Amino acid sequence: MGGTVERVRRFVSAVGRVLFTSGVLILAFVAYQLWGTGFYEARQQSDLKADFRKELAASARPASTPPSSTPTTTPTMPTTTPPATAPGPPPPGDAVAIIRIPEIGVDHAVVEGVGRPDLRRGPGHYPGTPLPGQLGNAAIAGHRTTYGAPFNRLDELRPGDAISVTTLTGTFKYRVQGLQVVRPSDVAVLDPHPDPTKPGQPLATLTLTTCNPKYSAAQRLVATAVLDAPKSPPPAPAPVHIATKPVVHLDAPGASWGTGHDRLVLAGWGAVLAVVGFGWWWLFHRHKSWRTWVAGLIPFAAVLFVFDSHLERMLPGNF
Repeated sequence: MGGTVERVRRFVSAVGRVLFTSGVLILAFVAYQLWGTGFYEARQQSDLKADFRKELAASARPASTPPSSTPTTTPTMPTTTPPATAPGPPPPGDAVAIIRIPEIGVDHAVVEGVGRPDLRRGPGHYPGTPLPGQLGNAAIAGHRTTYGAPFNRLDELRPGDAISVTTLTGTFKYRVQGLQVVRPSDVAVLDPHPDPTKPGQPLATLTLTTCNPKYSAAQRLVATAVLDAPKSPPPAPAPVHIATKPVVHLDAPGASWGTGHDRLVLAGWGAVLAVVGFGWWWLFHRHKSWRTWVAGLIPFAAVLFVFDSHLERMLPGNF
């Protein structure tokens, strides 16, 4: 009888340790999503802002003019300048603007694209919509709870709040008009708004989107703003490539547990994590001291961080 009780006790104790360890690992992954991803985004933002400042300085530098030649009396035929070719879309992942919203503490570089790799770096400009400072509805998406959570406080905006967006063509001021909550499939919020004073011409507007409610991707929170014309340069016409590839969803393209290579890499890091964890447990049980515990914790935490980073990038969706 005593042996049976002892076996049950050991079984229950083992199950308890497994459940406790699993709970700690799950909490560690949640902590990585909420805070660990912010370290990655912060490093990316530092690089993006530095690159954008260089582009801004280069665009502001006056073009060099060749030295004038000696004038002659030979008449020259008038020449005509060919029309400029409309610029194409910016390269995905490149910084296209700096957005600042003092009311909610936003000061971020905006990248081109709203795919998962793009939004990990910062707010993303929806391809197929104008850039800020152009006529039409410029649209930007951003995370609300992960990867730096640039739009975490978007719900705190109120009509009249200022939004400043700096692009290579100038700094444009917008005023918030209102907020609304929509389904992820409701792409009508990205449509241009007609200018009531200029028939046939769209208003220069800005739309910001993020997940709603916090810690969920069930809905989208949308903030709409209109260009503050007296405080901004005149808006430019949108280039011809706009609206040639309409946005079909407000969701970023999601992964479905990654590719075969992604799963293989994750399994590899999972094996490394298991080996390091077992080694930590074995070492601590042979030499029980706080030094041994700390010596095992450091490599285990480092490997766990890498494992969680690969796991997070394979999830079907994030927020």
